[in-house]
Amino acid sequence: MSEGLRTLLVAAIAFGAGFSFHSLRTAAIPVSSPERLISELRLAQIAALLLALSAGAYLGFAAIHEERTGVGLDIALTAGFFVLAAYTLTCDPRQALTLLALGFAAHAVIDIAHRPGLLPDALAPRWYTVGCASYDVLIGALCYFPILRRP
Repeated sequence: MSEGLRTLLVAAIAFGAGFSFHSLRTAAIPVSSPERLISELRLAQIAALLLALSAGAYLGFAAIHEERTGVGLDIALTAGFFVLAAYTLTCDPRQALTLLALGFAAHAVIDIAHRPGLLPDALAPRWYTVGCASYDVLIGALCYFPILRRP
């Protein structure tokens, strides 16, 4: 296992653990408490950063494989995820968390679309696309979890 892969794995686990803790803690706060709104806002802000970070990896992959046909679409999709993440910073926290959950689901679909060739094949290693799609589904579910816990 390379140093870069090991570091990426540690970072993903740390980000996921911290986000999971914050999501579960947010869901435990009573809905009528003002602290709940603040916690949902912070959760949405962190999720927006994670979505931009997750999608932004494809900018690096596109730069490495600039000669491949279709990398422009990956760059455009990354820009779209960045716009979505930025837009959620201006939304009500519940709306932002819902949009971010949908954004993570869409990013998971795009990760998987690299495998059958719908998007440029072998742009990213197979372990990355599968791992990133799984991570996106987990983070998206954690975005929506506090919303589900509302009466």
